[in-house]
Amino acid sequence: MIPGGMNMKALQEMQKKLARAEEDLKERVVEGSAGGAVKVGASGAQQIVYVKIDDNALADKAMLEDMVAAAANQALEKAKKMRETEMAKVTGMAIPGLM
Repeated sequence: MIPGGMNMKALQEMQKKLARAEEDLKERVVEGSAGGAVKVGASGAQQIVYVKIDDNALADKAMLEDMVAAAANQALEKAKKMRETEMAKVTGMAIPGLM
């Protein structure tokens, strides 16, 4: 018996479920936005997968840079929360920063 009352078979099953969840998260995308002019998508693997910029935002470089950073941070935060939620479903507990 493994500490915490989990036997080896249950632990192996949880590892399989975690691996499946990892693969699923790679395919799921959340979006962050800033000012309505910038949208950034991030996968559940916490990778930026797209950046969309409205043509009207191109006039002010400094503002555009700020909006891209804000949208990217928002997308990554959403991806992190999505990941934590999905991993908690598999493990039965919330573990901040898991994987």
